Amino acid sequence: MDEKIPLIVVAGPTASGKTALGVALAKAVDGEVVSADSMQIYKGLSIATAKPTKEEMDGVVHHLIDYVDPKEPFSLADYLEAARRTIEEIFSRGKIPLLVGGTGLYINSLIDGIELGEGGSDPAFREMLKQKAEQHGNLYLLEMLSSFDPVSAKRLHPNNLGRIIRAIEVYHLTGKTMTAHIEDSRKKGSPYRLCYFGINFSDRQILYDRINRRVDAMIASGLAEEVLDASKQSLSTAAQAIGYKELLPYFSGEISFDDAVERIKQSSRRYAKRQLSWFRRDERIVWLYPDKEDILKKSLEYIEKSHIL
Repeated sequence: MDEKIPLIVVAGPTASGKTALGVALAKAVDGEVVSADSMQIYKGLSIATAKPTKEEMDGVVHHLIDYVDPKEPFSLADYLEAARRTIEEIFSRGKIPLLVGGTGLYINSLIDGIELGEGGSDPAFREMLKQKAEQHGNLYLLEMLSSFDPVSAKRLHPNNLGRIIRAIEVYHLTGKTMTAHIEDSRKKGSPYRLCYFGINFSDRQILYDRINRRVDAMIASGLAEEVLDASKQSLSTAAQAIGYKELLPYFSGEISFDDAVERIKQSSRRYAKRQLSWFRRDERIVWLYPDKEDILKKSLEYIEKSHIL
């Protein structure tokens, strides 16, 4: 018998209904939800990040939501450590863990057992790299990384200084590139017995209509007030949330409120397209189409046939 922990994954674009399906499946299999959302993990900005309400959770325990203070640094490696520990703890209590969210990098890194470089950290070395970035710019460090790990350098955006520094630090500490660490991790296969579901719509306009309605509901719930409060606190994590940068021009009098709302809807639709492009690359995903089928029934039937539980 496979000793791997069973893990049900529900992924998909924003406003596709992941929370509702995750809760329904958790009730059906006696499970608990682990969030795979890079914004919901931070405390605050509950409306902008569409955190599930108590009513939406419907009694199902959710983990890694409102988990980190937005002023604290929190990396992909930190998420993987927390999520793995949480999944093991859920299963140790006889419950089934469900990973639910739309952050593809979080999901794939977790289910593929990616190790982002052992060897701890070297604070003095990191500080030296930060000073070099301040003196010469982020591209200087990216070119440094490219000299020994071109794959990682090509994957990282110049603005993502934290991950550039970590990739250089891993090589400094271990003599092995981040790319090599990731490739070695993938060779081992997934540490979980997976059922991996993705939600999509055969008619894309249905998804876009759901996104538009969600934004309207967020506005009615006080999104503008939440973003204004976050802007006064100068939280860098808040600036990553859709709704933040779109509303700031309204607060400064540059655009109308209606224009700001339309920009939020447009940004959300574009984000959904990027999410779908990411998930479509994974052939393990069983796609569910709410506009064509009973997705709860189909997913439960697939779970039963897969014998992961």
